[in-house]
Amino acid sequence: MHEHLHRRAAPRGRSPRNGFTLIEVMIVVAIVGILAAIALPNYANYVKRAKIIEATTALSDARQRNEQFFLDTRDYTLNCANAAAAAGTQVKAFTITCPAGTLTASTYTLLADGKASEGMSGFQLQITNTGAKKTNTVPAGWSLPSPTNDCWAVRKSGDCS
Repeated sequence: MHEHLHRRAAPRGRSPRNGFTLIEVMIVVAIVGILAAIALPNYANYVKRAKIIEATTALSDARQRNEQFFLDTRDYTLNCANAAAAAGTQVKAFTITCPAGTLTASTYTLLADGKASEGMSGFQLQITNTGAKKTNTVPAGWSLPSPTNDCWAVRKSGDCS
């Protein structure tokens, strides 16, 4: 007996499906767009909050350096700028300074100013020799802590820590 293998012919009218229809692709693009519209602003805020935490850590470090030096010399003027510079090397998005106008032998104020090139323009945080923390300025869309503003704002709402 002789056997022949025959291929079945494809049904007429429709060819086999080998891809996505345009509507399916458009639905996927719309879903990805919606997810991106929600995720990207949240991610940007998360990154800003991380940069603020770096700045507050650097301010605390500079304050501790000043206090250690003050224990030995009883004078903040001799080390404040050095402490600010050393702490500033730890943070990329802020400039840490010890302004001369706030500096005496027994007092100082350390400032962290946001760098525009790092997307932190408008932020200014401070700490004093007494340990008092304050958020001096925040950019549009952010709120200052209320009612006393005696902390560092780390959220858009003005919430601290």
